[in-house]
Amino acid sequence: MAEGHIVAGRQFRTKTDYEAALRDKKKIDKICSEYDLKDPKAVLELYGKLKAGDYRFETMVGNDFDDKIYELAEKYKGTKEEDKAGQKKKGRIKGQKNQKKGSAASEGKNAKTTVSLEDLDKDMQREVAAQLKARDRRRKLLVVLCTAGAVLCFGYFAVYYYLAEKTDNDYNQLADLKNSDALANTNIPAEKTLVVRGQEEEIELPDVLDEYKTLYNKNRRLIGWLKIDDTIIDYPVMQTTNNEYYLDHNFNQEKDNNGSIFMDKDCIAWPRSQNLILYGHHMRSGKMFGDLEKYAKESYYKEHSVIRFDTIYEKGTYQVMYVFRTKVLKENEIAFKYYQFIDANSEEEFNSYMKEMEEMSLYDTGVTAGYGDDLLTLSTCDHSQTDGRFVVVAKRVQ
Repeated sequence: MAEGHIVAGRQFRTKTDYEAALRDKKKIDKICSEYDLKDPKAVLELYGKLKAGDYRFETMVGNDFDDKIYELAEKYKGTKEEDKAGQKKKGRIKGQKNQKKGSAASEGKNAKTTVSLEDLDKDMQREVAAQLKARDRRRKLLVVLCTAGAVLCFGYFAVYYYLAEKTDNDYNQLADLKNSDALANTNIPAEKTLVVRGQEEEIELPDVLDEYKTLYNKNRRLIGWLKIDDTIIDYPVMQTTNNEYYLDHNFNQEKDNNGSIFMDKDCIAWPRSQNLILYGHHMRSGKMFGDLEKYAKESYYKEHSVIRFDTIYEKGTYQVMYVFRTKVLKENEIAFKYYQFIDANSEEEFNSYMKEMEEMSLYDTGVTAGYGDDLLTLSTCDHSQTDGRFVVVAKRVQ
């Protein structure tokens, strides 16, 4: 670990992480210059923006600041409620004292300034009538536009929630088909000739696990099932000959903006590649890999350190090892590209990959891997940077 790579009391392994921490520190300083953290109203407003994702951080420096604002917001929430109650009571007393005085003054003023339309000359009456008519037309137009906008918004949200509900129902039905024998005995010949590591070979595949036979016979592109306990991640995993199809298609091969969880086209389930890479969209609804970024907090990792991924041929349990942010690099850039690490050609190459990921990791899990271990990589978009990626790497333990 490089000496001097310290920001806000946090020490960082690499220059890349150190620079990311400096960016977070600069962003925090700017926020503190715009918001008075001693002002409850300002803190609550800032907390709302952090919660809405208006500010995003890359390192633990940002996470520490996020936790600080959360604690201040919780503290000030109680103070704000007490102040509101006191102001409301004071306002009632003041209003009662001035009620008679205000009413009398208002009546006197109205009595002096009220003018009827009949008191004006005919030209003025026509002008006033025209103005009133124009104002009425504007009011009606505004009502029509607001109504149309409300209908469109309602329609959008209705369609959104319908599709979201449909997606949930579809995946619940697929989950129910696990261990089902509805189509398990369908006579579909298994593929035997596969392209394995660049060469076409005759491979004798093992039988598909009983619990996945029905799902496999329903869609032969099924390659496994991914599940992380106590999260929304509980999905079938697909694979086809390209990495584009399942970006916008679901298990039933219907167009779907949620897409599907899918395995990299170059990975092989049997005989399995050393590292199986799974991709999924970072949906704001939390679906697919929308919640994967929660692993940025070490506390979340500790509660969700185990990942279960079965291929259709064998079961697997994995322990989270590295969590990091990175980006898709240009083809001619010479640097470690996690999405190209599927099989290491040697122990030396494998150890080099492990060192790269360890240096990028947001925290130390204490889990390591050796040459010959099976790995699982989960990858999704990271909206905090251009072409960003958020990655979780795990080692098979069972």
